[in-house]
Amino acid sequence: MGCSSSSTKTRKSETSLKAALIIQNWFRGYKARLKARQHYALTIFQSIEYADEQGQMQLSSFFSFMFENYAHVHKEELELRHQFLESEQDTWDRHDYVDLIDVPDSYNGPRLQFPLTCTDIDLLLEAFKEQQVLHAHYVLEVLFETKKVLKQMPNFTHVQTSPSKELTICGDLHGKLDDLFMIFYKNGLPSESNPYVFNGDFVDRGQYSIEILMILCVSFLVYPNDLHLNRGNHEDFMMNLRYGFTKEILHKYKLHGKKILQILEELYAWLPIGTIVDNEILVIHGGISETTDLNLLHRVERNKIIDILWSDPRGKNGCFPNTGRGGGCYFGPDVTSKILNKYQLKMLIRSHECKPEGYEICHDGKVVTIFSASNYYEEGSNRGAYIKLCSGTAPRFFQYQVTKATCFQPLRQRVYTVESSALKILKERMISRKSDLTHAFQLQDHRKSGKLSLSQWAFCMEKILGLNLPWRTLSSNLVNIDKNGNVEYMSSFQNIHIEKPVQEAHSTLVETLYRYRSDLEIIFNAIDTDHSGLISMEEFRATWKLFSSHYNVLIDDSQVNKLANIMDLNKDGSIDFNEFLKAFYVVHRYEGLMRPDVTNLV
Repeated sequence: MGCSSSSTKTRKSETSLKAALIIQNWFRGYKARLKARQHYALTIFQSIEYADEQGQMQLSSFFSFMFENYAHVHKEELELRHQFLESEQDTWDRHDYVDLIDVPDSYNGPRLQFPLTCTDIDLLLEAFKEQQVLHAHYVLEVLFETKKVLKQMPNFTHVQTSPSKELTICGDLHGKLDDLFMIFYKNGLPSESNPYVFNGDFVDRGQYSIEILMILCVSFLVYPNDLHLNRGNHEDFMMNLRYGFTKEILHKYKLHGKKILQILEELYAWLPIGTIVDNEILVIHGGISETTDLNLLHRVERNKIIDILWSDPRGKNGCFPNTGRGGGCYFGPDVTSKILNKYQLKMLIRSHECKPEGYEICHDGKVVTIFSASNYYEEGSNRGAYIKLCSGTAPRFFQYQVTKATCFQPLRQRVYTVESSALKILKERMISRKSDLTHAFQLQDHRKSGKLSLSQWAFCMEKILGLNLPWRTLSSNLVNIDKNGNVEYMSSFQNIHIEKPVQEAHSTLVETLYRYRSDLEIIFNAIDTDHSGLISMEEFRATWKLFSSHYNVLIDDSQVNKLANIMDLNKDGSIDFNEFLKAFYVVHRYEGLMRPDVTNLV
C-alpha cells in the first residue's frame, strides 16, 4: 500500500515537472518570437532612417548645384550661400542681438543671471518641467557665451577619472527632454565631482531640442571643465532643416528665431570633435576609418569634419563606403585594432546608432555604442543608456526607458505598437514608388498572371527601394500570398494611397512630389527670402527644372507646370508652396486591420 502511494506521487511529480518544462519552453519560444518581431520592426525603422539621411546628403549637394545654376537668384539669395553651405557668415555683433531684445515685466519664465551658477541650472530644469519657454534674450546670451568659451577649447578635450570622480558618457538625446531628466534623476546633476560627456546629436527629431541645448550650454558655462560637449552629425544647419530643429526654433521664437539659428550655426562649428579619457579611451560621435589621423584631427578646422561624425562599425573587416547613410564609412574590427594600437588607445566609445538595449559592444569589446534617447522610433521601441567610466575598471552601463502609455501593457501589446508603426512607414515608402514597383513586377511577370514567386517579389522590392530588408520575412504583413506560395504583387498597395490635390495629376508625378516633399519644402523655403510662404511661378519652374535635373527625375516639365497652374488658386502668379506640398499625403484606409495576435513577422 505504501509503495503504491509513493509511486503515484512520483508519477505525479514527474508529470508536473514535464508540464512545467513544456510551459517554460513554450514561453521562451513565445518571448523569442516577440523579440524577433521587435528586431525586424527596428530594422525597418533604421533602414528608412538611413535612407533619409542618404537623401539629406543629396540635398546638400543640390544646394551647391542650385546656387551655381539658378538664373533668378536675388541679391538676398546669394547671401544665403554662406548660411546654407559654408558656415562662414560674419561674426554677429552681440549688441545686434542680446542688447536690443528687452525682457518684458510680463515674462513669467526663468530669468538667468550672468555669470551663471548652479542655481541657474536648477531654475532652468524646473522651468522646463513646467513647459515654460526661455526668453529669446537669454537664449541668445547663453549661445554667445557658450560660443566664446568653445572657441578657446581644443579639438579634443582630455579628461582624467578617478574612483572619487567617475565620468558619465551620454549618447544621442535628439530633443527628448524626459530622457535627460531621467539621466539627471538617476545619476545626479553635472558638477565638479560628477562630470559628463554628451556625445553629440542633442537636437532634431524630438520636440524639446532647444530646451536640451539650453540645459547643456548653461551647465557647460557653469562647469566648463566638467561638462564636455562633442559635435554630432545633427549639429548641422542642413540637418536641422530636415529633421525639425529649425521648425522648432521658428515656432517657439517667431520674432527672433532667425537670429537664434544664425548664432547656432556659428556655435556648431566650434563644438569639439571628441574627448580622450585617461589617455586610453577615444569618445567621438560616429566612428573612424583606416585613414583616421588623430594628430591631424587635433589641428584641423572643426567645421570641415565629416567622416568621424557619420561612420559606423561593422563585423566585416576593412573600410568601405557607408552606403546606408550616404556619408562616412563602415569600419571593421581590423580597422579598429589598427587605429587604437597606433595611438596607444584601448577603446572607442561612439553613439550615432539606435540600439534596442541602449548600448552595444562589438569588435572584441573595443567599440561601444551608447544611445541615450529611449523610445526613439516609437513608444517602447528601445531603451536608453549611459556609461560610467573610472580608471582601471570596466565600463558600467545603466539603462532606462521613459514611458507613459505602454508601461502597463503586456509585452505582446508593446511589440505590436512598435511593429504597426514600422509597417505603416514602410508601406508609405512602398506607395511612394508604386509606379516603379509596378513596372518592376510586370517585367518579372512573363505570364501576365498578376503573381510572382516570393523570390521575384523580394528581388523587385529591394531593387526599387534599396532598404536592405528581409523581404521574405516581412512579406506576410505586406502582400497577399496564395496557397501555392505565390505573391499577388498588386496587393502590395492595398488599403493605402496618396491623396491627389487635383484629379488631373498623373500618378507618377504625385508619387514623386510625395517622395521628395521634405526636400522640396526645404528648397522652396530657401528661395522664399521674405518668408511669405509664396514663390512666383517663374521661381517655381526654374527650381523644379534644376531639381529634376540634379535628382534625375524623369517627369515632363509640362506636367509640373500644369499642376502648378492649377494650384495657383487666385491666379496671381504665386504659389503657396507649403500648402502645395501638404496636399500630397498618404491615406491608410484600414489602420486597425492588423491585430496584435495575428501579425506574422515570424
